[in-house]
Amino acid sequence: MSVHLLAEPIAAASLTSGRFWSLVAALAGVIGLIAGGLALARMRSGNARRGAFVALTAGLLGMAGGGYVVAAAEGGPGTGYGIVGGFIALVLGLLAAIVGWLALSRARRVA
Repeated sequence: MSVHLLAEPIAAASLTSGRFWSLVAALAGVIGLIAGGLALARMRSGNARRGAFVALTAGLLGMAGGGYVVAAAEGGPGTGYGIVGGFIALVLGLLAAIVGWLALSRARRVA
């Protein structure tokens, strides 16, 4: 007979390693969204292509970090593994990658 122990909830104020890495990945996604938005807004300038690359790269990094946190989590929400932040980082990274790709494709047409 095997005994399955449920994971103990961790206080929301404590910063575990899983929560830290999900925050870092989400921050990369936010940076990518900002860079992509600025690249779309300044399409006529020469920095639009650079901003699109930054957005695309930051978005992919955010998705990779969020995916790692979600894959490594051994418990659900509230256990301290950062799974909620990992999912948020996945979504933000995906949005940043889409905006970066869109800005890059528009920058090619403008140039």
